[in-house]
Amino acid sequence: MNELLTKFEEVRLVYRNKMKVKDRPKVQCANDAFNILYNSWDKDQIDNIEESKLLLLDRQMRVMSLVSLSFGGMTEAIIDPRVVFATALKRRANGIILAHNHPSGNLEPSQADISLTERFKSLGEMMRISLLDHLIVTFDGFRSIVSNESGGIHHG
Repeated sequence: MNELLTKFEEVRLVYRNKMKVKDRPKVQCANDAFNILYNSWDKDQIDNIEESKLLLLDRQMRVMSLVSLSFGGMTEAIIDPRVVFATALKRRANGIILAHNHPSGNLEPSQADISLTERFKSLGEMMRISLLDHLIVTFDGFRSIVSNESGGIHHG
């Protein structure tokens, strides 16, 4: 039996905090999440290629990590639930916020966006990792699919 055990790879989850908890930004509303996410977007590509991102939050709603999930074409970027929840579990996140941009500049969620949000809410409930929001981001602003909150950017 010992010979068989040596043929499998060992799986270990390793995580080390790089930022003190007190220094992590706190997300109290969709606008807070948008500001963090928007600053991570390549402004030269936001109107060109769809990209999806993930914010991982602790119980105090402080950002633990920001993850770029996928790049797509002009009309979609795949968000794989296995990648999202594997990342959230490894990071020990209590909640997640999904985001993707609409290169068209249209802030209205598509039926696919709404369905994806509902699917992630349901999966999150099963895993006790809350989907706190799903934001649509454009060069000029954002829209929350969950709270319907919206906001804009003032380009100087």
